[in-house]
Amino acid sequence: MNSKWILMMLLAGSLIGCQGGGQKKDEASVFTGAAGEVRLITLDPGHFHAALVQKSMYPQIDQEVHVFAPAGSDVTEHLARVEGYNSREDQPTSWKEVVYTGEDFLERMLDTKPGNLVVLAGNNARKTEYILKAVNAGLNVLADKPMVITHDRYPLLEEAFRVAAEKGVFLYDIMTERYEITTMLQRELSLVKEVFGELLPGTVEEPAITKESVHHFSKMVSGKPLRRPAWFFDTTQQGEGIVDVTTHLVDLIQWEAFPEVILKKEDVELLDARRWSTGMTLEQFSGVTGMEQFPGFLEGSVEDGVLKVFSNGAFNYKLKGIHARISVIWNYSAPAGTGDTHYSIMRGSRCNLVIRQGAEENYQPVLYIEPVEGEDPKAFETALQKVIDEKLGVSWPGVKLSSAGVNIWSLEIPAIYKVGHEAHFGQVMEKYLSFLVKGEMPAWEIPNMLVKYYTTTEALKLASEE
Repeated sequence: MNSKWILMMLLAGSLIGCQGGGQKKDEASVFTGAAGEVRLITLDPGHFHAALVQKSMYPQIDQEVHVFAPAGSDVTEHLARVEGYNSREDQPTSWKEVVYTGEDFLERMLDTKPGNLVVLAGNNARKTEYILKAVNAGLNVLADKPMVITHDRYPLLEEAFRVAAEKGVFLYDIMTERYEITTMLQRELSLVKEVFGELLPGTVEEPAITKESVHHFSKMVSGKPLRRPAWFFDTTQQGEGIVDVTTHLVDLIQWEAFPEVILKKEDVELLDARRWSTGMTLEQFSGVTGMEQFPGFLEGSVEDGVLKVFSNGAFNYKLKGIHARISVIWNYSAPAGTGDTHYSIMRGSRCNLVIRQGAEENYQPVLYIEPVEGEDPKAFETALQKVIDEKLGVSWPGVKLSSAGVNIWSLEIPAIYKVGHEAHFGQVMEKYLSFLVKGEMPAWEIPNMLVKYYTTTEALKLASEE
């Protein structure tokens, strides 16, 4: 950390204390795309996703960012990550962080309102409360998932969206997986009847759509080992796995199976759900947190010296009559040369669209097209090649069809489209900024966000009753 940045941190509290009455009510809802008109507020950052939003600069966003948080390692780690982006050799950023760490950080933010867009990514115990209070104050909110982690707090999220509409501000969550190239191409092909046919209704045993992901507590982020806060392993603060990463998977099912369709809670029918824990030794816990002992708030989850984290979950449900299956697993670390993995299948009347990311794929996602029994292979390949030539290859130049076995094809995807998870945060921000300028979001976004969190929180409720 350079001396200028350290001095800025030390003076931050007094700087904010001198600021006056904040913005007018309507300032947060009128945007033209002008340089610097979006002013970020980072509230209580505790997850590295808060910093990833600032990995790049955006002309529309002012370089001064106000941070309100309790003093401690969470905010220190966040600021260090942002400073890492500022000081890197390749395309350094130029963020100027103005920090307030008083105990009344939330109240100070709401009183002063030095910005017009609140970024939330951290401890989820208070996230729904933060969201509601921010939109009540007339502030736009861009929140990391999950927005809510229990069914009893779901009504607060409904209220937040109601207030946001009343105040004319934008509340949105960061759905990075919509920007992963194999998922985008899977969705695109599923809309082509000549190749995919119709999405099958499926069954519990063989769902129409399955989404599975495997994640790891120990991982690298921005080229450095990730340090996780201890509360990340407390499910009352982070949320259980069944309401965390599953947010992305449920979102993708809605986005792929029912593109631009406005959904409602009544379209969801939970069939079964289960949850289970991942064990972590003190040595492993220390390796990712830097702490020498389990903190007191985790003692109830420690058995025979092993921390039990309910980070895993799975459930079957129907969405508008279509069977879907969700599964998320967290291991401590990935074997050498591997990483987080994703599996997805969409079953159509003419073919299955399958994303695999295992050893055979060198742990990189690959999209396979597998015609169903009864399809003429040559006729199918001809139809598929036509789609590549006239549609996919036009939208994504360089995408090509490749044989992946007997009557199985895959897509060759140029590296330019494989930007990686961290870059997707910038893509989400660009999309969100476009909403601000347009003054509207697609009609399906808000109702479908609510349906998504209804699904995850009800799945946790069902799993907890088992």
